[in-house]
Amino acid sequence: MLRAAIAIAALAIPGVALAQSAQCSMAGSLPRPQIEAPSAKEPKRVLPIGSYTLALSWSPQYCSTARGAASRLQCGGRNGRFGFTLHGLWPDGMGREWPQYCRPADLLPRQVLRANLCTTPSVQLLQHEWAKHGTCMTTKPELYFNLSRAFYQSLRYPDMAALARRPTLTVGQFAEAFARANKGLRADMLRVTTVRGNWLSEIWLCMDRALEFTRCPSHQGGASTTSYLRIEPGSVIANPRRPVSTPRRRTSPARKPGLILDLDPKVQPLGNSAG
Repeated sequence: MLRAAIAIAALAIPGVALAQSAQCSMAGSLPRPQIEAPSAKEPKRVLPIGSYTLALSWSPQYCSTARGAASRLQCGGRNGRFGFTLHGLWPDGMGREWPQYCRPADLLPRQVLRANLCTTPSVQLLQHEWAKHGTCMTTKPELYFNLSRAFYQSLRYPDMAALARRPTLTVGQFAEAFARANKGLRADMLRVTTVRGNWLSEIWLCMDRALEFTRCPSHQGGASTTSYLRIEPGSVIANPRRPVSTPRRRTSPARKPGLILDLDPKVQPLGNSAG
């Protein structure tokens, strides 16, 4: 059984969990998600993991067009104001296809939902990420979300308000600014996705099988580095201050005993052929 050891000391640092929210306070009662399962359009696909993608969403852009009860936690203003939120940690395949819906997924426990809503403020998205991606990595949702959250919380962010004011900002310039904010990260290790009008939608950070940030493959997609980028303004959200006694964290969580992620070979075969 393959195991990846990821330190989660960052999770205990006050304020880090809210690194990209101006404030976050979830209500005592939460909506329940719906079970998600593979379908004809989104079939079960058990493939070897070749790499990973950590996807972040720019919440102000999403909320500028979102409507209805499904977006209330993220966009209603009562539960928080968000900048970058965690879309998910995705296992990729050896080529253009990726594993998904590797085994049936029960409803997430309430404690798992509550522990992750200030990172991913949507109960249905959390359920979706576990069903589609997490089940291909581990048999326990707590391990999947703790790992995803540890990477999300280890990131730093450029001054988004200043970048949003630049009239001729390019995708490449934005990628360079994001990389400069994170020691060891290069612009070619991330992809920027946009919606109609060249508005910033998401950032995809590319990882190898050892969960180290790496150069993105050519088929990863994303907007052209030379195209102009527009950023929907949001709340001014500063990076959290690190305690004086805490050493500077690396781009990815340190590799030392902490969270143990168990990849079940019956769920996710290793090798170069599908199981």
